[in-house]
Amino acid sequence: MRPVYVLNGPNLGRLGTREPDVYGAETFADLAELCRETGRALGLSVDVRQTNDEAEMLGWLYEAADGRIPVVLNPAAFTHYSYALRDAIAQRTAPLVEVHISNPAAREEFRHTSVVAAVATGTIAGFGLRSYVLALQAIADGTG
Repeated sequence: MRPVYVLNGPNLGRLGTREPDVYGAETFADLAELCRETGRALGLSVDVRQTNDEAEMLGWLYEAADGRIPVVLNPAAFTHYSYALRDAIAQRTAPLVEVHISNPAAREEFRHTSVVAAVATGTIAGFGLRSYVLALQAIADGTG
């Protein structure tokens, strides 16, 4: 099975309790299981990770680039300001799909800009946890 990393940034470990009106009632454990189940159905070996640490996220992106491993990335708050993350993504050697549970363009103005979108293969946003399913499908079928 083809490996895929599903990487999640700050505060996503708090799903289920963090602003459920925006992010839903599902927990991070629910998200991880959904991604692993979806991956199995698509012939992908999914490794789901979450960090609040930018340096750790950078390390995972370098690991993916070195291993030519596709990535589904929810950069969370890093989306809007982390040029270090953007530069790490630019070094990718396999598809990288940026995902968001909510639609950042429909939220506060500071969330409207993604510094990583220009170096991602594509972006999927606003479909709740289904955003991850769509991203995994894109990677599995070669469009991601």
